[in-house]
Order: sequence, then structure tokens, then C-alpha cells
Amino acid sequence: MIAVITGDIIHSQQAETEVWITRLKHLLANWGSAPQTWEIYRGDEFQFRCNINDAFWRFLAIKSLIKSQENLDVRIAIGIGEENFSSEKITESNGTAYVHSGRLLDDLKSNGHTVSVKTSSDSVDRDLNILLKWSSKDFDNWTVATSEIIHEMIMNKDSTQEDLAKKFAISQSSVSQRLKRANYELIVETNQYFRKKISEL
Repeated sequence: MIAVITGDIIHSQQAETEVWITRLKHLLANWGSAPQTWEIYRGDEFQFRCNINDAFWRFLAIKSLIKSQENLDVRIAIGIGEENFSSEKITESNGTAYVHSGRLLDDLKSNGHTVSVKTSSDSVDRDLNILLKWSSKDFDNWTVATSEIIHEMIMNKDSTQEDLAKKFAISQSSVSQRLKRANYELIVETNQYFRKKISEL
């Protein structure tokens, strides 16, 4: 099984495309090469595949990166399933993971949510999507400052609060406050729960 993440940028017309698209390309390039592993298409949509255990953390890395730019957000559909055909372009690959992810993004556009997951199990979907709806109430309200700190923690797990304080030129106590406001410890627990539920498939 693999995870396929399909997303689109919310309010992309209200921001400088060059800034967010350059940063998103740089992030996705950390995880594989284009266009086989990831691709940005139709201006503000993207798709990439990853290991199922990385899906939630990858989603958060993208969410925090995009919300680090004023007025932007992102919709993310996580499809978990098989890959029956692998093309040189990810957008031409196929399998249940791709079908789940693509259809789910269409559903998200109509129901107003910003993240959802679809697997082969209705019970796993129900449990994880309730969790994602609750956690999104936090994620969707991250400030630019909070998003920057979260993104740095996700991308550099060994970073200390002192490291972050130096990077952002703020005090260590300010870093601590931002991580508390973002419920970072709860985010780590949520990732562990997500991985546990996916392992049940």
C-alpha cells in the first residue's frame, strides 16, 4: 500500500504564486523527483505519493509551509491504497490510492473541510476523519508565526527550542509559547495514532 496526497492551494489568487510555488517545489523535492513522485499542475493543484507511515507528517509539513504565507491555506486529500500502474508521471499512475485521493479532493471542495482521508476500510475512515475534523479546528487557525515554528519542527525533528529561537530571532520562551499554542505534543500523539490506525488495514 501507498499514500497518495492530492491537494490544492486555497486563495492562491490572493498571493504571489512565485513565492509559494517555489517553496512547495523545494519541499516536495525533499521527498522524491518530479514528475514521477510529485507534480504541480493546473496552476495550484499538486499530487505526490509517499509511504503510508509518513502521510500525516507530510500533510502537516505542507499545511505549515503554505500557512507560513499570509492569507494562504491548503486542501489535502489523503488516499491510502494500492498502486496498480506506475507511470513516469504521477498524474498518469493509477490504483485505488490515486482514485481515493482524487475523488476525495473533489468532495473536500464541496463540503468545506480542509483535510480528509480515504482507505479501503469504512471504520478506519470514520475514526481518522473525526480526528482530522477536530484537529483541523487548530490547524486551520494557525498564524504565520505558529506555522513557521511547526514547519521547522516537522522538517528538523532534532531542533531544540534554543535552535528555533536563534533561527527566528526570538526568545526561547516565545518558542515554547508558540509550540504550546499549537498543541505540538498533541500533534505528535495524533501522528502516532494515525500510523497505528493505518497499520490495521
